[in-house]
Amino acid sequence: MKTKAKGGGKSAKPTVDWAGAVASLPGVTQAGMFGSVALKAGGKVFAMVVKGSLVVKLARDRVASLLADKQGKPFDPGHGKVMKEWVRIGPENRAQWPVRTAEAHAFVTKQ
Repeated sequence: MKTKAKGGGKSAKPTVDWAGAVASLPGVTQAGMFGSVALKAGGKVFAMVVKGSLVVKLARDRVASLLADKQGKPFDPGHGKVMKEWVRIGPENRAQWPVRTAEAHAFVTKQ
């Protein structure tokens, strides 16, 4: 699953190769969000790439755990308020992206 700009051939949005790991999960669709590609399940966004980092929706206590373990950073969509059920996983932890994406999918489909 890759997104390319029309015409010039350069990528307009981040390549979402991490999504390939969850492509087989039931009910996964794509939508635009924060100038990027977001993954949705049951109409709920659960993962997206924003400014080169993976952002996933997880339970607040799980987000707190990832932050405490320095495996993620808080996510602020730009209005100065951290979203407590969202965590940003930087490119330095890209190996975690498929696991965190699947974890986020499981979280939103159980809600």
